[in-house]
Amino acid sequence: MTPQNTFLEGDNLEVLARLAAERARFDLAYLDPPYNTRSDLVYDDAVGRGRGRHQAWTAALRPRLEAVLALLEPTGALALSIDDHEVAHLRLLLDEVVGEQNLLAQVVVNLNPKGRQLGRGFATSHEYLLVYAVDAASCVLDASTADTVDERDFGHTDEASGRRFRLLPLRNTNKRFTPASAPTLHYALHGDPASGRVATTPFAGSEEITPVFGDGQAAVWRWSPPLVAERGEDDLVCRRVRGHRGERVDVYQRDWLHEGRRKKLTTLWLAEEVGSTDTAVAELKDLVGHVFSSPKPTGLLRRLLGTMPADARVLDPFAGSGTTGHAVALLNAEDGGTRTSTSIDRAAPLRTDSPAGRTALAAGHATVADVTRARLRAVDARLGGGLVCG
Repeated sequence: MTPQNTFLEGDNLEVLARLAAERARFDLAYLDPPYNTRSDLVYDDAVGRGRGRHQAWTAALRPRLEAVLALLEPTGALALSIDDHEVAHLRLLLDEVVGEQNLLAQVVVNLNPKGRQLGRGFATSHEYLLVYAVDAASCVLDASTADTVDERDFGHTDEASGRRFRLLPLRNTNKRFTPASAPTLHYALHGDPASGRVATTPFAGSEEITPVFGDGQAAVWRWSPPLVAERGEDDLVCRRVRGHRGERVDVYQRDWLHEGRRKKLTTLWLAEEVGSTDTAVAELKDLVGHVFSSPKPTGLLRRLLGTMPADARVLDPFAGSGTTGHAVALLNAEDGGTRTSTSIDRAAPLRTDSPAGRTALAAGHATVADVTRARLRAVDARLGGGLVCG
């Protein structure tokens, strides 16, 4: 049985080359590289100074990005966490290495709801998650989630089946779509507002319904005639409505609430949805103590993992505290998935000028790799699934 977690110690560029020689393949890569800020991180993440510092940072990251990209399936994706200091430089680097056309999203992640109170200026409360496809045309990433589906949005109940639904206009409400731009979607339907029945052909008691905007301008439907013929009996209903130009009959889609229903993700992820730095510290403390200053919350990784198939092979070349491997184990335990995670980090000495570093040293963890390994061992002890360290 393949263990769900693998940890490889070493310089990630060297380990990635070894994985390439072994013909390892992955579906999703998550990178949380050093932010290059000289802030109170567990390891020194500042390289160079001024403009040269940015150039040195991107120069160090480029070969690692290229090595990660070479290990990903054509249907795969990669996501990178970053803050304001390097987001502009990272976007340019990713556009060059991965391709500007493969950008899927620049997500704002609200990791610090209260905002940083130290220093001058604004109280920064966010970071970013840059998400790219290896090839946007074939990427399997599904930018939706079941977590944000609210049953209260489905306020109607079908009397016969008891299923809940909401009503969506069948008319395309975007005024860019007109009979001139989408002529095949401008056609007449037939409906009886007393019974709600809708069809593509006339029937007893029906009247002709053409799509119009509230101001009377001609519009188009969202569905083609064949789709109406196939699904209209169950999924469409017509009603009399009153608009600015008086009463008219309009057609609506019954959008059903069903098991496995998903909702498209926005590009703003709130701490109440994915966790914060504070919850991340608490998660890590629960397993191995407060041994890392700025871990990522598992909720962030679980949301990202949820956009990929349940058997995704995940790569994390900047493993840090081991959040990715922890999130994989949690999500597998929750939904029965068979995801696997390969985490990489080096034996970089922990800084002793931070409380987390001193706690880690007192617990016998002298390096970043020690922390990663300790967390993944604790995850395996608690959740199972197996762990291989190399």
